[in-house]
Amino acid sequence: MESITRFLLFLSLTVSVPAQQAAPTATVPTVREAAAALSVGDLSRAETDLQAILHTTPADAHALNLLGIVRVQQKREADAEPLFKRAIALQPNYAGAHASLGLLYAQMGKDDFAVPPLEEALRLDPGRTDAQSVLIGIWRDQAHAAVHAGDPEKALALLIEARKLNPSEPSLRAALQYDLGMVALKMLLFPDAIDAFNEVLKIKPDDAPALYALGRAKISTAKFDDAQQAFERYIQLRPSDASGHYALGITLQALQRASDARAEYEKSIALQPQQTESYLQLGLMDLDAGNLDAASEQFERVIKRAPWHTDALAGLGRVKFQQKQYAEASTLLEKAVASNPESREAHYYLGLADARLGKKEESEKELQTASRIEHDEVEKHQNMLKILDTDQIDINAAKPNR
Repeated sequence: MESITRFLLFLSLTVSVPAQQAAPTATVPTVREAAAALSVGDLSRAETDLQAILHTTPADAHALNLLGIVRVQQKREADAEPLFKRAIALQPNYAGAHASLGLLYAQMGKDDFAVPPLEEALRLDPGRTDAQSVLIGIWRDQAHAAVHAGDPEKALALLIEARKLNPSEPSLRAALQYDLGMVALKMLLFPDAIDAFNEVLKIKPDDAPALYALGRAKISTAKFDDAQQAFERYIQLRPSDASGHYALGITLQALQRASDARAEYEKSIALQPQQTESYLQLGLMDLDAGNLDAASEQFERVIKRAPWHTDALAGLGRVKFQQKQYAEASTLLEKAVASNPESREAHYYLGLADARLGKKEESEKELQTASRIEHDEVEKHQNMLKILDTDQIDINAAKPNR
C-alpha cells in the first residue's frame, strides 16, 4: 500500500478556501497560504499560519483539517485525530476531512475504523483516488486474511465491494480482479473465475499467474482446448517452471494426447526431480495402458517420497489387484482410505479386493461407500481432474495427500 502520509500531504495541496472565508489581511494568513507552506515542507510556517487562522476563526473546518495533516507530518497522530473529527462535526459534508480521518486510521493500523470515513469520503466525492486506493487495499488485505481463516465467502463479499469502486489505475484493477478470480476458483465458481482472469489479461496480457489460474479454471469446466492455450502461453513466459509443464501434461492427457502428455510430465520431472505429481500421472498412464511393472515403479517412487499419498497408494493397490495379489492390494487400499476417506477409487478397489479375499460384509460396505461418494461428486458437479497451484509441485515433506 502506498504511503498514507503521502496521501495526507496530497490533501494539503487540494485544500479549497471556503466561500465564507474573509479576505486576507496584513496579520491573518489564509488556508491556501498555509497549504502552500506545507507543500514545500515548511511545517513551522504552516502551523503558525493555521494557529493564527483558528485564533480568529475557531470553526474553520478547512484549517482544522490542514492542522491535522500537519500533526501527522509531525508524527503526532494522537493529536491529529480530534482535529479531523472536529472538522467533520463542523462540516459533515466535507469529504477532505473524512478522507483525512480514514487515511489516519489506516496509517495507524486501525483498518476497521478507517473504512467508514473512507466510504463517506468517496460517497461525497467519488473522484478521490487517494481514499479509493487505500480503501481497496484494506478490503484486499481483509479478503486475504479471510481466505487464510477459511472464510472465502467473506473474502468474496469484500472483493466485490472493492470492485464496485471501479478503480481507474490499471495495475490496481488487475490485482483486484486476480484476487476475485482466485477466491472464485477456491469456491468452485468457475465461470466467475474465468471472467476475472480474462479481465486481468485484458490489462496485462502476459500476466503469468493469471494465465495459469485461467488454465485451472478452464480445466475445471472441461474446456481443455482453452486450457491448453493458457498453459502453453504460460510455459512460453516461464519455461523453467515445472508446474507449468505438469499442468499442460494434465490438459493433453484429458485431450487423449498421451505421448504429448508424457513428454510434458518428463520435462516437469527434469526441472524438478523431487516431486510426486508427474510421477503419479505417468504411473496412471502406464496402468491404463496395462504396463503394470512400469506403473508400479512410478507409484513406488511417489510413495517413497510421500508415504501417505492417497492416489499413489490407490494406484499401486490397483496394480496389485490386477496382479491377483489381493492381500497386498487390500493393505495398500486400506492405507489409501485412511489417508483420504473420500477417495472413491480406494473404496471401490478395496471392496473388490475384499470380495476376492472372501470378506463379503467388508466388501459390500466399501462398495456402498464408493457409490455414495460418486453420487456426491456428481451432485457437486466436480471435475475429477486436479491441477496444482504453482507452489505445490515441489513436495518437500512426506505427508498425507488430502
